[in-house]
Amino acid sequence: MRKRRAKKRELLPDPKFNDQLVTRFVNNLMWDGKKSVAFKVFYDALDIVEQRKTDAEKSALEVWKEGLSNVMPHVEVRSRRVGGATFQIPMQIRPDRKVSMAIKWMITYTRKRNEKTMAQRLAAEILAAAKEEGAAVKKRMDTHKMAEANKAFSHFRF
Repeated sequence: MRKRRAKKRELLPDPKFNDQLVTRFVNNLMWDGKKSVAFKVFYDALDIVEQRKTDAEKSALEVWKEGLSNVMPHVEVRSRRVGGATFQIPMQIRPDRKVSMAIKWMITYTRKRNEKTMAQRLAAEILAAAKEEGAAVKKRMDTHKMAEANKAFSHFRF
C-alpha cells in the first residue's frame, strides 16, 4: 500500500480549443506516444463533424461534448461478496470516473467501426452519440439496465 494517494496531475489544455477535456480525450486516443498524430485525428474528426452536423448554431466541439455527455453513465454495478455469494451492487459513479468511462467507451467503439480512416470513424461515433445512438450510448444503456436489474441488492452498498 502507498503511504498516500498520488497527486492528480494537471493537464495542459489543447492548442486549438484551449480545453483540458480535449487533451484528456486525445491522451486516451493516442497510441505509442504519438500525440501529434492523435491530435490530427481528433481535429480532422471535428472538421468532418462540422461538415456533416445538422444543427447550424452548434460548433463541432459542442457536438462532441454533447456526445460525450450522452455516453457518460450515472450508475454502475460493482461486485461484492456477502456470505459466500457474489452480488452485483449498483453504485453512483464519481464525476471524474464518469468522464473517463465515457472517453474509453467512445474510443473503443470508434476503433470497432468500419469507416476507412480513424478520423471518419471518430466523427461518425461523435455524431451518433450526439443523437443518442451508436454503440457507446448502447453500452451506457446496458450499464444502466444492469444497475436497474440489481437494484434489490443496493442495501449491500459499502
